[in-house]
Amino acid sequence: MRYTLIFFLLSCLVLACDGQKQAGNELEADIIIYGGTSAAITAAVQAVKMGKSVIVVSPDNHLGGLSSGGLGFTDTGNKLVIGGLAREFYHRIYKYYEKEEAWRWQKREEYGNKGQGTPAIDGAERTMWIFEPHIAEQVFEDFVKEYNIKVLRNEWLNRENGVTTKDGKIVSFVTLSGKLFKGKMFIDATYEGDLMAAAGVSYHVGREANSVYGEEWNGVQTGVLHHKHWFAADISPYKVPGDSSSGLLPRISAEHPGIKNEGDNKIQAYCFRMCLSNHPENRVPFTRPQGYDSTQYELLVRVYDSGWRETFEKYDPVPNRKTDTNNHGPFSTDNIGMNYDYPEASYERRKEIIKEHELYQRGLLYFTATDPRIPKEIQDEFNTWGLAKDEFTDNNNWPHQIYVREARRMIGHEVMTEHEVLGKRPVNNSIGMGSYTLDSHNTQRYVKEDGYVQNEGDIGTRVPEPYRISYGALVPKKEEITNLLVAICVSSSHIAFGSIRMEPVFMILGQSAATAAALSIDKNIAVQDLEYAGLREQLLKDKQKLEN
Repeated sequence: MRYTLIFFLLSCLVLACDGQKQAGNELEADIIIYGGTSAAITAAVQAVKMGKSVIVVSPDNHLGGLSSGGLGFTDTGNKLVIGGLAREFYHRIYKYYEKEEAWRWQKREEYGNKGQGTPAIDGAERTMWIFEPHIAEQVFEDFVKEYNIKVLRNEWLNRENGVTTKDGKIVSFVTLSGKLFKGKMFIDATYEGDLMAAAGVSYHVGREANSVYGEEWNGVQTGVLHHKHWFAADISPYKVPGDSSSGLLPRISAEHPGIKNEGDNKIQAYCFRMCLSNHPENRVPFTRPQGYDSTQYELLVRVYDSGWRETFEKYDPVPNRKTDTNNHGPFSTDNIGMNYDYPEASYERRKEIIKEHELYQRGLLYFTATDPRIPKEIQDEFNTWGLAKDEFTDNNNWPHQIYVREARRMIGHEVMTEHEVLGKRPVNNSIGMGSYTLDSHNTQRYVKEDGYVQNEGDIGTRVPEPYRISYGALVPKKEEITNLLVAICVSSSHIAFGSIRMEPVFMILGQSAATAAALSIDKNIAVQDLEYAGLREQLLKDKQKLEN
């Protein structure tokens, strides 16, 4: 049995390599994947396993997206519905931390084994859900090496006129370097949905009105205060407290927040998921960033003055005395309102937005570490932390991936809404499952009618049980493109995407997208015409979880 498996894998590798063609700047394969995310790599592995040639065209140098970019405290939801290559990823993480040498800065028994509602290390299932960023990246690189996947890095799609279509199919696309990629099938595995958009596929940016899909938790949500990311105290938004003529403090919008339940073009806030360390030998102190402006953080001082003391609540522990530090509280790492144009922005503008987010977040760290108005007990503990010296070593220990929580969302063959996620409406053609809370971070910070500041857009609604994700959410409308699958910017409403948008789910969807692409190639049909029965059979064979 063992030798049969080895022979099978070697055969797949040979077939995958034989199918790749390159002539100068022209490259060709059965399946072309655009993106360097976790979904891109699982899609590539699955393509090879199904005997197809594949090329990953990655705008990033580092593989794995957020999974290797700081989000090590995995948003698992119900881990029992995470199968296939996603579970294999977490199994490989487990195997790494079984090695004694993996515990460099901390003894294994000192690690608290805390996860999101589940133990970080699951010995019975031989999986580990919490990890350091560089270990995740190594697992993705191991996948690429073992399956001999051709990856071209730092290759950016020419979004203006680089995609060639004919008779409803993508024929090829060109990157800014001048390379041309031809394929039979294409997969968009980016957080932004750039290939999808450039190919002319319909999509949405922002929040739909609740009336569009008959939802409750979409659209503007003024007065809805979930989680703890809102102002519990009455805090003045003005430079001189109580004096509107003095002008607003920075990072507060002067615009009306909109009518409740109506749609808008705003998207939930982005941040960087920082990896911090409190080990003296592996800690880089927080320094003053170039362009630092202390006035940007005046609102934080007022939050502390109101009595708030939850600074360290989302310093979630990962192995070796490190954290996955996420946004927490009314004024934190989420850069609210500063990303609205990101999804459709030019590459140059996106770089500006990312740089501004980094400056904001680095400045917040420096402000908290040094400003005399920060409560002493908070500042003293804060200064025991710093950036982890052994993470993101080629980027000054700063994450290489901004947390794009949401960008474009396809309007495809089917649309996932809160009705499917909450189990109110059935999904028949399941290609994977989700289970996380309907989760949206804040979208705007505004002035209420009573003259006090408040955040809006943070939603956290429990999903009663794991739900199926429809195959139709991965494919465009047939009249638009027939040989493209979208693994991340899937067809869903804003609030449904709030649950779907988790890294384990993206890995699941990447594998399922590649499975559908390979089967569609075999049958020489449009992805919309693929019979579900055959797709289901292959997915189950490859250990995907399709139902409870």
